[in-house]
Amino acid sequence: MKPKNILKTPLFSQAQITAAILAAPDGADSVDSVDSGDVSAEPNIDIPVTGFWEKAEIRMPGKRGAQKMPLKVAVTVRYSPEVIAYFKSTGEGWQTRMNDALCEYVSTHKAA
Repeated sequence: MKPKNILKTPLFSQAQITAAILAAPDGADSVDSVDSGDVSAEPNIDIPVTGFWEKAEIRMPGKRGAQKMPLKVAVTVRYSPEVIAYFKSTGEGWQTRMNDALCEYVSTHKAA
């Protein structure tokens, strides 16, 4: 059984994220157009380029974005213990193999 979801504390507050976005330079067209300043200093690898901020979405760390449409349907099914024991004995990925076996059955028994 998987451990229960653990709520993670966000690394940054909403105020910190907003402040960082507002402080970001707006006029950089490329990495070369930004004054690098002191070359002995640590390089700034977070230099934005044109159009980056227009496409950006603000999300708190740990929050997921839009998801694709699911390709499978979640259902609750009961199988005989022998069927489950067989597929589990084949090792990891047994659920995928069980799905493949059912798909093969369906494809060979389709009504004409």
